[in-house]
Amino acid sequence: MQTEAIRHIVIVGGGSAGWMAAAALANRIPSEFCQITLVESDAIGTVGVGESTIPHIQQFNAELGIDEQDFIRQTRATIKLGIQFNDWANLGDSYMHPFSETGHVTQGIDFHHYWLKSRTMGDNSRLDEYSLAAMAGKARRFAPPVAKKESLLSAYTYSYHIDATAYARYLRDYAEKRGVKRVEGKIIEVQQHAQSGFIETVVLENGHKIGGELFVDCSGFAGLLIDKKLQSRFIDWSHWLATDSAAVVPCERNQPLNPYTIATARDAGWQWQIPLQHRMGNGHVFSSSHMSEQTALDTLMQTIPGQPTAEPRILRFKAGRREQSWCKNCVAIGLSSGFLEPLESTSIFLIQMGILKLLEFFPSKDFPQAGIAQYNQSMSYFYDQIRNFIILHYHATSRSDTEFWNDCRTMSIPDDLQRLIRLFKQCGRVDRTQFGIWSAVCIGQGLIPEQYDARIDGVDYRQIQQYMANYRNQVQRAVNTLPPVEMFIQNVMQSAATENLA
Repeated sequence: MQTEAIRHIVIVGGGSAGWMAAAALANRIPSEFCQITLVESDAIGTVGVGESTIPHIQQFNAELGIDEQDFIRQTRATIKLGIQFNDWANLGDSYMHPFSETGHVTQGIDFHHYWLKSRTMGDNSRLDEYSLAAMAGKARRFAPPVAKKESLLSAYTYSYHIDATAYARYLRDYAEKRGVKRVEGKIIEVQQHAQSGFIETVVLENGHKIGGELFVDCSGFAGLLIDKKLQSRFIDWSHWLATDSAAVVPCERNQPLNPYTIATARDAGWQWQIPLQHRMGNGHVFSSSHMSEQTALDTLMQTIPGQPTAEPRILRFKAGRREQSWCKNCVAIGLSSGFLEPLESTSIFLIQMGILKLLEFFPSKDFPQAGIAQYNQSMSYFYDQIRNFIILHYHATSRSDTEFWNDCRTMSIPDDLQRLIRLFKQCGRVDRTQFGIWSAVCIGQGLIPEQYDARIDGVDYRQIQQYMANYRNQVQRAVNTLPPVEMFIQNVMQSAATENLA
């Protein structure tokens, strides 16, 4: 039996999604075997505010053979150890969602159960105090994890704040060096096969036609192929996620570098601060049915930590995903596939997963339906998991000071999320298949379990007290050995200058 290989892939749209797809495909598929063409128009802007990532981007870059220090220099990146959430459970509250588990699993019992038991004995320490990532972030310290498994300094992960536009340029250079052909132009028509409905060509404004066998739709919210032509149904989640707008503006960064994203709850949404080397990214995500555009803009401009370096913009969006991200011979990746607000920095992660699964189920020319079905099931699973995790932040709150927060606190939520909340609330258990560090977020949002693991009652209380105190001290000692994060970034940038002089 012989299969016929795909020889021409057409990627519609650039930006982070398009160039990540182009780079990854070019890395895996030799140019002499398959031509990859990316079509984009300079006249069509990108959203360009997805500057916060999660640790999975390290795997993506490593697979491409990208040097971390070069990546940091080219994207003006800074280090990210987690997300600090302010005012979410109650006004005045603050907690960190760190990029690593808190404490250690001991005798098969998750650490937060020891913390819960310790609370019953009068211990008022915060859960954050047992997380190296959280405490290093608060101290503004960082060094890459060490290889020694016995060291606490090996037990945390990290990510980056990046200039997403610079990252797209960086990957464009990578992809073009590996044979990807970029075509400048605006698509005005998409032509399909009369019988199968498969996409055959895209037609540019200048009349040029580009044919292909596999099409990757990275056209953002426009969804030129997956929506406008193939009409894959969009599943609307705005009844659970009411925020549908964002006011965004960059500003000067004139304060110490925080190695974490700040997400501060506002009257009808929340506001981010993302520190890059050369600027601060700011955005105010809000519900237009609860707050006017002008009020949202005023809130943003009155609270940014530096002078604005551009005019503010308003973005509109709707939370949800495609029922089928892969339809016929077209795979939608990025915003054309679905949208979830950037609360947990998952935009680039979902692009990465879309690419990874495309490579895993890469088709032959006959496009086996079993592979397409599995791809769609996998991507739906990722989107649904992250949707639930984001809803959790809004729903698990005691705030009642505005109509927005009352609506979030009292709304009906998906059944599977209700089950996960009940599981944690009643017995402190976490479904390990879920996205994110649930114990940190649930406890940070005020969901304190009613019970701890009963097996802990077999441990002498003095041993527990000593164990908790020792662990806090270990974390603090480890943090004290780390250099300031500014020093790490400076060393990376200076190493480039040294290399250029050599």
